[in-house]
Amino acid sequence: MPNIRSANAVRLEFPPGGLVHTNLSGAAFTGDWLWVVGDEAAGIERLRRLEPVGQERLRYGEARAFALADLLDLPGAADEEADLEGMAEVDGWLWIVGSHGLKRKNARPDRDHAENARRLAKLSLDGNRRLLACLPIEPGDDGTPTLVRQARDGRRALRLEGKARANPLTQVLADDPHFADYLKIPGKDNGLDIEGLAVGGDRLLLGLRGPVLRGWSALLEIAVARRGAQLALQPLDARGTLVRKHFLQLQGLGIRDLHFRGDDLYILAGPTMVLDGDIRLFTWPGARAALAGNTEPVRFEHALGETTALPHRRGSNRAEAFCELPAGLLPGQPGWLVLYDAPGSDRMDGEFTVFGDLLQRG
Repeated sequence: MPNIRSANAVRLEFPPGGLVHTNLSGAAFTGDWLWVVGDEAAGIERLRRLEPVGQERLRYGEARAFALADLLDLPGAADEEADLEGMAEVDGWLWIVGSHGLKRKNARPDRDHAENARRLAKLSLDGNRRLLACLPIEPGDDGTPTLVRQARDGRRALRLEGKARANPLTQVLADDPHFADYLKIPGKDNGLDIEGLAVGGDRLLLGLRGPVLRGWSALLEIAVARRGAQLALQPLDARGTLVRKHFLQLQGLGIRDLHFRGDDLYILAGPTMVLDGDIRLFTWPGARAALAGNTEPVRFEHALGETTALPHRRGSNRAEAFCELPAGLLPGQPGWLVLYDAPGSDRMDGEFTVFGDLLQRG
């Protein structure tokens, strides 16, 4: 497990007016390029590796935004946030997933009691939150990795079929004995909230920040395949199982992000609700083999590896995204990049530059 943290070791420079720098929720590398998403936008940012200008070990900037509406036929309006929470780069594809959950308005100090009571009772579902998609990456005219709707080799951007209110995944969960009731509860109230994504072949793992059930966190395993111009759920076995459930013992924390390294699955976990509390990195040794050999529709995993604690502050610096550094990017042990939602003043340089951390083995 990584156990040495280099604080503020990665500098990310965003242009004025950017939407993701204070709500980073997903990250992935393509060589010297870094893809990031935020949970308050409907797009993806690509940053180029640059020479450091201070004490940081890695610096990224010259950001370019890719609007989801230019790449996909979205279920909602082009400017409706997708609440993107998970991202993975695999074999020239960039996979993304939205939270899929409801949201609740918050009380505000500038409103009276009656208005705040109405706000706190109001639930909504943005049209693009129930989004699962894969986007082809190909070199642009200048050789830089670019997201496209249709690649020259015939690949095309695809999303899981469905509409703004429902897709095949939520339709399956609507009849599920563990999760059906939580579709009606906002994500930040321990309702359904997808925040992690890991991809292995045609299998996807979706990590749930919520619900956490009696201390057990959940991974949903699904398989997808192209059906016409969209993705469709595929049976996982001869019985027609569309979703397998893996309950993990993460000490009561919900899943914030996922990443495979070899046969092991790394799991970033934190509070399921809007709390300032432990944020830790767990490992599931041999997860690929365990998943490949599993035929149970529901299973429980007790034996997770040692954990690494990550910093947090009151109301800020919540680790939301992590990914493995590409081989050879830095000398020494393989490492991880960790990015934070709601960065505090200690993680900012001006209004549009933020810092992440590096983790590595001791």
